[in-house]
Amino acid sequence: MHRKWQRWSITSRKWLWILVVIGIVAALPVAYDRWKTETSSNQVELVFDYRDLVDVAAYQAHPQDYINQQLDRLQAAGIGSMAMFESTLNEFQQTRRLTLYNSNEMAKLNKEVPPANDNLTYVVFSNEETADKLSPIIDGTFSGLGIDVTSWTFQGRRALIIDTPVENAVLKSMQSDPITIETLHNKGFTIVPRMGDSMPYDEASMERLLSYYESLGVKRILFEGVSVKGFNDQEEMKSLDSFGRLLKEHGIGISAIENLKKPQLGFNKLAYIIDYDVVRLYSLSEADANLSVDVIADRLALASKDRNIRMFYLNAAPTRNTLKASITDPLDNLIDSLQEPGHAISKMESNGFTMGQATAFTVYDSTLQHYLKLIVVLGGLAFIALMVSCFLPILTIPAFVLGLIGSAGLYVLRPTLFEQALALLVAISAPTIAMILAIRKINEVNKSTLDMKNSRRLTHTLVLYIKTSILSLCAVPFVIALLNNVTYQLVLEQFRGVSLLHFAPIILTGIYVLLYRGGQIVNDMRKLLHVRITVLGVVVAGIIGVIGMYYLSRTGNAGSVTPLEMSFRSIMEDTFGVRPRNKEFLMAHPLFILGAFMAFKYRNAIFVMIIASIGQLSIVDTFAHIHTPMMLSLVRGLLGLGLGLVIGLVAVAAWQIAEGCWKRWSPLLRR
Repeated sequence: MHRKWQRWSITSRKWLWILVVIGIVAALPVAYDRWKTETSSNQVELVFDYRDLVDVAAYQAHPQDYINQQLDRLQAAGIGSMAMFESTLNEFQQTRRLTLYNSNEMAKLNKEVPPANDNLTYVVFSNEETADKLSPIIDGTFSGLGIDVTSWTFQGRRALIIDTPVENAVLKSMQSDPITIETLHNKGFTIVPRMGDSMPYDEASMERLLSYYESLGVKRILFEGVSVKGFNDQEEMKSLDSFGRLLKEHGIGISAIENLKKPQLGFNKLAYIIDYDVVRLYSLSEADANLSVDVIADRLALASKDRNIRMFYLNAAPTRNTLKASITDPLDNLIDSLQEPGHAISKMESNGFTMGQATAFTVYDSTLQHYLKLIVVLGGLAFIALMVSCFLPILTIPAFVLGLIGSAGLYVLRPTLFEQALALLVAISAPTIAMILAIRKINEVNKSTLDMKNSRRLTHTLVLYIKTSILSLCAVPFVIALLNNVTYQLVLEQFRGVSLLHFAPIILTGIYVLLYRGGQIVNDMRKLLHVRITVLGVVVAGIIGVIGMYYLSRTGNAGSVTPLEMSFRSIMEDTFGVRPRNKEFLMAHPLFILGAFMAFKYRNAIFVMIIASIGQLSIVDTFAHIHTPMMLSLVRGLLGLGLGLVIGLVAVAAWQIAEGCWKRWSPLLRR
C-alpha cells in the first residue's frame, strides 16, 4: 500500500503541473483586464493649498496684490487646481472679510460699560458684497447648531451678533469662502474642496453645497482630519450612505492620501458606495517643499509612473531665515521644480501623462473573470502541493485535497483573506520550487560528469539561470489574477504577509540544501544536531542574523535608503527609464550565476544558492506591489535579470582569473 501511494504521489505531480499551466493560461485574460484598467487614467492634477498661500502672503506688505501675483505664477507653472479648506470666522478675519469682537471689545468701541452677563460674538462685515455672500453662510451654520444669530449694523456696516463666546464661535467650520472660490474659478483654477467631519451632518445643506460645487466643475473632494464627511453620524443618521449617494448624483469623486499613518475612518465604505471613483494623491509636505528642485521633480515623476499617483498636493509655509534676515517661502523652489530646471511636468509628460483634472480608473471586469479565477485557484493549489512534494512527497495528494477543502471554507468566511493567503503561498512556492529544481539539476550533473569543461559549465549555468527565472515568473500570473481588484491598486486593501515572502523561500532553500541533497534525511539531521557549537559559529550566526534584520528593514515601502543609493537609483532611472531592484542585479542574480558555475565543480559552493534565492523571490515580490503598474513591474524584473546576467558573467570571469592565479601561485606559497 505504501509503495502504491508513492506511485500515486509521483504520478499526481504530472497532473498538478498540468493544472499549473492551465491556471497560468486562465490568468492571462485577467491580467489583460488589469492592464486596461491601469492605462485608463493618464491625467495628472497639480493642486496647491490656498490656505498656505494666504499664510505666506500675511508676511508681505501688500497681501492681496501678492496673492494675485503668485496665483498667476503658479498657474503659468502648470498648477491648475486650488485646494480650499472649510472656513472659520478666524480665517474670514485673516482674509479681511470681516472683523470679530467680543462683548467687552464692542462695549469699548461704543464707549459703554462692559455688560456683566453677556459674552457674545460680534461680526462686522468689511463691505456690502461680503455681507451678501457670507451672512447667509454664517447664519445658516450657527442656526443649524441651535445658536441664535441676530442681524444689526455697526457704524453703517452690516453685522451679526452670534449668541456664543468668540472662543467657541471660531471653532465652527462652515462652507469655504465663496468670494475666494469665485475669484479662483474666474482665473481658470479648478477647485478641490477639503471637507472635515467636525460638524453635524445635514443632508439638505450638503445637497445645496454639492450642487454649488457641481456648477463650478468640481470633480473631486479631499478630506481633512481622521474621518470622512458623514462618518461620525453614520450610526444615527446613515449619513455616510447619504453623502455617498449625493456624491454619485453630482458626479464628484474623492481622493486617497498616500502614506497616512492611519486610513481615514469611513473612507473604504464611502469609496465602495461611489463605485471607487477614487484617485490616489501624494502630498508634498511643507518641509519637503524646500528640498532641491531635482529631488522634488524626481519624486513627482516617479510617483505618477511607479505608484499610480494622479494628484499632487503642494504645500508651502513661511519660515524665518536669520541668515537673510527675512521671511522666506518655497514658492520659487516649487515653480522651479515644475518648470526649469527641475522639469517635473515635462518628465511626467514624457512618461505619457497629460496635465489636467485627475480621473479615476475605469475598471475592466469581464464576465469571464469569475470563472477564470476559479481555474486560477485550482492552479495555485496545485503549485502549493508541488512545493510540499519537494519536501514530503507522500503528502502531495493530501496537500492538494486539504487545500481544496480549506479554500472553500475560507472563501465563504473571509474571501479577502482567502485570495491574499493563496496569492502569498503561490508566491512562496514558485521561487522555492525553482531553486530546488536548480539544486537538483546541479547534483544530477555532478553525479553524471566528474570533470566538466569550463565552457560546458557556463552553458549549464546560463540554461539553469533562464529556466529557474522562468519558473519563478510562473507565480506572477497567479498573483495578478488573485489580487486583481481596484482596491489593491488604490491601496484601500494591502497584500499582507509580504514579509513572509521575503524570508520563506530563503529558509526553505536552505533546508533543502542542508537536508535533501542526498543520503538519508534522518542521518543528515542527526549530523546537523550533533555539530559542535563554537564561539566562531555563534559569531557567524550573529552576523547572519544582523544581515537578515538589515535585509528585512530594506523590504517594503518603509525601507530606509542611503543618500548614495538614492543617487545610484536616479542614475539607473535616467539611464534605463525604469529602475531595477539593486538587490537583484547587483547581488542575487550574479550570485546565482557564480554559485551555479562554481557548484558544477565544487560541491560546497551550492550553499551560495541559498543567498541567490533572494533574486528569485524578489522577481515575484515586485509584482506584489499591486499599486505599481503591471507592465512596469515586468520591465523592472526583466531588466534586473539582464543586468544580473552581465554582472554574473563578469563575476565568473573574475573567478576564473582568481582560480588560475591560485593554481599557479599556491605551490610557490607552500614552498
